[in-house]
This record gives sequence, structure tokens and C-alpha cells, in this order.
Amino acid sequence: MSIYLSIVIPAYNEAPILDQFLPQLYSALVELPDQQEIVIVDDGGRDNLHEVFQAHLAASPAHIVLRLIQLSRNFGKEAALSAGLANTQGRIVAMMDADGQHPISVLQEMLALNQQGIDMVVGVQANRQHESWLSRSLKRGFYHFMQDTHRYEIKPNAGDFRLMSRKVVDALLALPERQRFMKGLYAWVGFKTVYVPFEAHERQDGESKFNYASLFELALTGITSFSQKPLRWISRMGLLVSALSLMYGFYIVFDTLFFGKEVAGWATLVAGLMFSAGVQLICLGVIGEYIGRIYDEVKQRPLYVIDQIWEGDSST
Repeated sequence: MSIYLSIVIPAYNEAPILDQFLPQLYSALVELPDQQEIVIVDDGGRDNLHEVFQAHLAASPAHIVLRLIQLSRNFGKEAALSAGLANTQGRIVAMMDADGQHPISVLQEMLALNQQGIDMVVGVQANRQHESWLSRSLKRGFYHFMQDTHRYEIKPNAGDFRLMSRKVVDALLALPERQRFMKGLYAWVGFKTVYVPFEAHERQDGESKFNYASLFELALTGITSFSQKPLRWISRMGLLVSALSLMYGFYIVFDTLFFGKEVAGWATLVAGLMFSAGVQLICLGVIGEYIGRIYDEVKQRPLYVIDQIWEGDSST
């Protein structure tokens, strides 16, 4: 029997939440046709997720295949999502977080839209009031910076909660880059897309693993993977600084020749040198980030390493 729906759930030390979330998911999937599979990706966690997985095997309905993929270490959520997608067999694939914040009722709405011929149905958070003002402002600025509406749009507040047809999944898996910014990749592959607003539930247990530092790293990956704006900006900044320096030089020459004023001394020289050095270091830092991404890509290391795959009582 073919698998109709695959659900990918990346997890990092989320065993207590999954213990509560999986029975809710079983109840929602009971009326769907054919078989379904739930693919849990353990992203190098140190909790008892395998024991929770084994406990739920006996309780899972006969038409639901439960699979656990254990990565050899923590590779990050983007790599865990890619590992999950690569190990799905369903005609349509959904992705949900392990923290229980993605409403299962919205998943059923996504399935209905997929039946109407929509290739990708994306959940968009309608309200982020649970986040701080600083977090909301930074995210809003990031998405505004990343927009390239001439070719594709990275939708603000649209995360990994989405449902995709098999051809979308195959297109994502065919993309070769190692530095993966999934929100950008979803937009880049295109296909017929519909956005569905939803209200995120309160986290059932624990705390989010994403802090400001990890979000900054993810944003940096997104910018260097999908935007050349920083490179264009530093070239324009170089032109501007050069133009200002040339104008100031002409002013000094004119002022000295025609009015006999003395040229400013040591303090002005040092300030100018420090400003110029600062601009150069900023430019080198931006260029260095792009070169670092190129270096990571040319090494051709695998995106993730799988330790074990558990399906039923057996492992591979």
C-alpha cells in the first residue's frame, strides 16, 4: 500500500513534548486514506527520545508507520529537515515542529487545499505578540531586507510549518548547497503556493532552542545564500568615501592656495585614517563571510551524517 502522507518532525531534546504530541497526531490522521508515516529526526539530542519512540510503537495505529532517524551529532534544524525529507516516501509531505505549537487542525486545512491542486501550503503566524518587541523588529527588518519580489518572495512569518507535494520535495532535495536556508529554498523552487494564517499554540514544555545568537547565524546564512546586497552596498560605500575624500582634498587645496589657511594637523589625519581603516575592515568582513560560504561549499562535506534509522523494532 502506498504512503499518502509523510510528516517530518525535527527534534532536539524534545522527548517529553513528543510523548504528549504523538497521540494527538494519531487521532488527527485516523481518517486519512492509505498509509501515513511520521518521520522523527533526532538532531543529536541527549534525552530519552529513543525510549519514547519505542513506547509509542505499540500504541501507533496499524496504518501509521513510525520512523526515527538519529543523526550522529547536532547539525542544526535546517540539516535535520533535509534529512527528514530525504527519508520520506509519501505522495505529500508535511513538516511540523516537535514543540506542539503548530495546530493539527491547520494541517487538516492544508490537506484540503492540496486536494485542490496546490503544490505547497504554507502556515503563516498571524500573531507574534508572545515575542519581544526587539525580536519582532529584527525579524521584520530581516524579511524586508531579503525580499526579491522580481523573482521570488520570502514570506514574513512563514516558517517550516507547511505541506508539499512530492515534486516540491524532490526539487528541494535536488538543490546541492550545504549552507541551507530552508525558508529561502522553499521560495526559490516556486510552484503553486497558498498561505494559511494560524495562531501558534503555547509551547507544551521546555524552552525554545533558538536564542539571538543562533537566529543571527541563521540570518547570516540566509543573507549570504540569497542576497548580494551587502556586496553591492560596500561597493557603493567605497565609491561614496572616495568621492567625499576627493572633494575634501580639493577643498583643502583651494582653501590653502587662495586663503592661505594652514592644513589641519595630526588630529585630522588620525581621524581620517581611522575612519578609512574602519570602512575597509567592514568591507573585508562582508567579503570574508561570502568567501567562507564558498569554502564550506567546495569542501563538499555531507549536509548531515545518520547514525541509525529505527523503524519498528529494527534499525539500519
